[in-house]
Amino acid sequence: MKMFTRKNTKIINIGGIKIGGGNPIRVQSMTNTDTRDWKATVRQIKELEMYGCEIVRISVPDMESAQNIKNIKKNISIPLVADIHFDHRIAIEAVKQGVDKLRINPGNIGSKEKVVELVKEAKKAKIPIRIGVNAGSLKDVHNFNNPCDRAKALVRGAMEHVKILEDCNFYDIAVSLKASDVSTTVEAHKIFAQKRNYPLHLGITESGSMFRGTIKSSSGLAIMLYSGIGDTIRVSLTANPVEEVKVAYQILQSLNLRNTGVDIVSCPTCSRCKVDLINIVNKLEEELAKIKKTNKKEIKIAVMGCVVNGPGEAKDADFGIAGGHGEGILFRKGKIIGKIPQDLWVKKLISLYKSI
Repeated sequence: MKMFTRKNTKIINIGGIKIGGGNPIRVQSMTNTDTRDWKATVRQIKELEMYGCEIVRISVPDMESAQNIKNIKKNISIPLVADIHFDHRIAIEAVKQGVDKLRINPGNIGSKEKVVELVKEAKKAKIPIRIGVNAGSLKDVHNFNNPCDRAKALVRGAMEHVKILEDCNFYDIAVSLKASDVSTTVEAHKIFAQKRNYPLHLGITESGSMFRGTIKSSSGLAIMLYSGIGDTIRVSLTANPVEEVKVAYQILQSLNLRNTGVDIVSCPTCSRCKVDLINIVNKLEEELAKIKKTNKKEIKIAVMGCVVNGPGEAKDADFGIAGGHGEGILFRKGKIIGKIPQDLWVKKLISLYKSI
């Protein structure tokens, strides 16, 4: 059976951003503010925008939150997705308030009749629906221990609701099949990709802390993305949502699927390193993440701690520094252009990056 990869998935429009059909893999995140406090929610979304988040999801647990969508939409620049559970009436209110996309969970949204009522409203508003299947809320999944059997249960849950939407002649659908287990998640997406061509939203749910969650998410997402599966991604972390965006872009860049504008090469440090390289690189990454470049060319920056591999890497980069005792030799396009103390490395590298 043919597997539908991102090159031949259906294209859907989320508030002006298209996913599927070979469009760029979009980076998503989700706010962790109380949506009833719409001003705090807007502040967090604006921070996510600054770091490159392209689609943002908010939890909408009650009618007050749904009624705040209009205020939130007025004050942000990226598409807004409403995450709805348990009450289809809240989802209908979100549609009326102008949300760009709905995410519903077949494990808890309600009866078929309620889903049909919701689909009619989404169809009138011309907004897509993501069927978000989560292992934690589907009872069938917990009847199995084998990842393959659990994956099949996830797909069954998704297909039940896909068919309800299709019976309503509604096809602006995205699908996600998430588990906290990498093997289950990967297998579920592979199975579904053989059944329908709807765009797939990837993620390893409840993946954990910044450290563990980054590793688990990177492992699972990389397998699927390298296989040609996935049209949008969210890295779920128990951390500031900004970190989710930063990790997502690094995963995509490592697979040559998105260009973030910069590639940093830095050494792991050893006793030969005589500069505070760890803090320098962390600060450099933090500052670079705030800069939006329109230049499609990726810039390579080398920040090296000693004279062993330092000069070679610095010469090979667009610009780079090879460290010495509290200072370093600055290279641009393979040529030495000066010597610079370590406390000025970040400022100088940022200046060079902005000049290109």
